[in-house]
Amino acid sequence: MTNRYFIKKPIARIQEEFAQGQLKRTLGPWNLVSLGIGCIIGAGIFVLTGKAAAQYAGPAIVYSFMLSGLACAFAALCYAELASVLPVSGSAYTYAYATLGEVIAWAMGWLLVLEYGLSAATVAVGWSGYIVSFLKDFGLVIPPELTSPYFNMVDDPAHVGQRIMAATGHFNLPAFLGIMGVTSLLVVGVSESAKVNNVIVCIKLAVIVTFIAIGAFYVDTANWHPFIPENTGPNQYGFPGILRAAGVIFFAYVGFEAVSTAGQEAQNPQKDMPIGILGSLAVCTLLYIAVSLVLTGIVHYSKLNVPDPIAVAVDAIGLGWLSFIIKIGAIMGLTSVMLVLCYGQTRIFYMMGKDGLIPKLFCAIHPKFRTPWINTILVGLVVGVAAGATPIDVLGDLVSMGTLFAFCIVCFSVIYLRCKQPDLVRPFRAPGGMVTPILGILLCGYLIWGIGGIVFVTLRWYFIGGIVLYFLYGQFHSVLHKEQK
Repeated sequence: MTNRYFIKKPIARIQEEFAQGQLKRTLGPWNLVSLGIGCIIGAGIFVLTGKAAAQYAGPAIVYSFMLSGLACAFAALCYAELASVLPVSGSAYTYAYATLGEVIAWAMGWLLVLEYGLSAATVAVGWSGYIVSFLKDFGLVIPPELTSPYFNMVDDPAHVGQRIMAATGHFNLPAFLGIMGVTSLLVVGVSESAKVNNVIVCIKLAVIVTFIAIGAFYVDTANWHPFIPENTGPNQYGFPGILRAAGVIFFAYVGFEAVSTAGQEAQNPQKDMPIGILGSLAVCTLLYIAVSLVLTGIVHYSKLNVPDPIAVAVDAIGLGWLSFIIKIGAIMGLTSVMLVLCYGQTRIFYMMGKDGLIPKLFCAIHPKFRTPWINTILVGLVVGVAAGATPIDVLGDLVSMGTLFAFCIVCFSVIYLRCKQPDLVRPFRAPGGMVTPILGILLCGYLIWGIGGIVFVTLRWYFIGGIVLYFLYGQFHSVLHKEQK
């Protein structure tokens, strides 16, 4: 009975599914690098950097980015190895199905909803903030009730220093409409979406490089002293604050993993997937470190607890024209992140639908556009409502926690395959032997500990709901289990 829940999907079968795939194969190596950059450079750099510096790390946010980037580097090498062996759209869900069994794969798919679906909702909230600020510059003011979620985190009047959730708004309409826009684009086709994403990536890279190049001349090194502020409480500054900030901004690195969801639409996945995963991570880590140095050098970290920290830094140096460009770049950048995250979520559901673990309508292909259109529309509606009704403070930690667990499982999958199938053909092999995946697990586990136990409490009903769904539906409709019976 127990073995039934740990039934594994044969690797040969997964590779056969790739060969017979219905999705359109249009993505080359630079499309994949662009896909990763398009997802990585978003809310992490335009929104969360300032909050993490102000609340937890100060100028030492640079070390937080390095720590998160190091954890991601080990995980990325493991992803690249698995993506070259299993070039399909399911990402970590498919890797877990091939190595750890069905019930773990289901748990992985459930975690990836946190990683992609909630990430897209989080980014949409940040996108809404920049849109509202941009329109306000032209005298167009959207009523506050339509730009704020129903629930928000506010200071608890009964307990100093604590925050509680309270009903303060109605619905974040711009965030909802932003998700609906990228959903429409994804229904039309992935090649069209990739072209739009490539243009957006070029624009936001130009904006960020411009900010770094110009902002470097306005850095006041006095703002970097002390570089590591003295610890003033739990997770506030000092090394505990650096660790806490690393867990918060880990959200900023979600994008490189999204490349692995494009396996069935890549032209030569065995060669191109590692390029897309590792290339996008390397470029973005360097940009993150440079931006955080310039940002905390222009403005004292205590003033960065705002939704648009880069715009605040530009305003501080008095260049109005650059502020306008930064807002345009942020809007474009966050748009591409929403696009890639929604894309990744739909492709994971597509594979789960094909495996029978969720209803078949999630893998229904549009006869003209050759995209999983029903799946895409449903994901768009759910993510849009989440973006409109949930504050960014609540979403960020949940996304980071789900992502870190996913990375741990991927690293363990590499260890498992190397032990069980050492002769398996690996077009890309992560260097360092077993050390690389083991370090990936240890670093990701360390960051999970840094985020704190309160997130586990918040997620308990989510995990319970996932288990119930599997036992009520997934186990009875599993294609693999039916075939074995």
